[in-house]
Amino acid sequence: MNFDYNEDQRALADTVQRFVAKDYTFEKRRAILDSATGWSREVWQELADLGVLALNIDEDYGGLAYGPQETGLVMGAFGAGLLLEPYLAAAVIAPALIRRVASADVQEQWLPNIATGESIVVLAHADARNEPVREIGGSLTGRKAVVAHGACADLLLVSAQTAGGETGLFAVTPGIEGVSLRDYPTLDGQHAADLILSDAPATRLDAGGAPDATQLAIEAALDIGLAALCAEAVGIMEATVAATTEYLKTRQQFGQPIGRFQALQHRMADMLLHQEQARSMSYLAALHCTDKDQASRQRTLSAAKVTVGQACRFIAQNAVQLHGGMGMTDELMLSHWFKRLTAIEMSFGDTDFHLQRFATHLSQASRAA
Repeated sequence: MNFDYNEDQRALADTVQRFVAKDYTFEKRRAILDSATGWSREVWQELADLGVLALNIDEDYGGLAYGPQETGLVMGAFGAGLLLEPYLAAAVIAPALIRRVASADVQEQWLPNIATGESIVVLAHADARNEPVREIGGSLTGRKAVVAHGACADLLLVSAQTAGGETGLFAVTPGIEGVSLRDYPTLDGQHAADLILSDAPATRLDAGGAPDATQLAIEAALDIGLAALCAEAVGIMEATVAATTEYLKTRQQFGQPIGRFQALQHRMADMLLHQEQARSMSYLAALHCTDKDQASRQRTLSAAKVTVGQACRFIAQNAVQLHGGMGMTDELMLSHWFKRLTAIEMSFGDTDFHLQRFATHLSQASRAA
């Protein structure tokens, strides 16, 4: 299979890589990380000016109508810089979901503003334990846990169980009566929030109909996000391996660079092997994350997440070990890559979850055959 990119795709990747290298330096990221919000509205507007917020939006709504492969290129470029802004949540998952469930009027209202950076829309889907969100008479009550970048959202897309027993998708405006968000930083410097709803006014966005239609649409949008997350991980791995290789060339021990020791060369070879396996599977995930057959799609994405998750753990841990104690210092970018790779391994279902899901779908496919 040919994974070569065309000229436009390469130009897109180069543009984002230059932005990260010049305008999203380690020092600038540290300043954003230490700020009160943990992200930058100014950077968000710069991303809009680059056009990357419009990648996953149709041309009818001011977008570029690109797809998962281009998104993967952008996410990979963001990986090295460890972008703190809500790109995955607001520019990948949310547009994919709105496109699948919302009416033309709702799309017209929100998608152009997402493309220009004026509005940030994020999905709140994971119910808090023992307090699922339910819709009663047009209002929502319950809790959502670990809503990625929930505190910076202008609109929340909240999944809830309706009176009819199906999953519905509702628009909720942060800051109004009955809506509370508890914001907190996560392991990797990102931000998440717990959403508390108490008779919160909400507007239903999906058309209802089949009991599982909205749930399937949410899962489809999250699968697109999972493929993008895999691409981000590969971008971080590349930066981590490159930095470790350079360190081994310059760190002296016993009168010579430690990179000359065969045992360490073998470790680097294993790291490169994991990196290339993860890269191949991230390409596969991008190619299949929009497949209509849910079982086949999720089987492929689980295989990709397992490979990427194992690579995240192996590369991150070995890079720190090869750097020694300094590998975990806050002043070294490596420690931040380590934290993000660790978080990615656990996000969207950890390696054990996806091993089980892959095995389940594979078993079902074998019985069907």
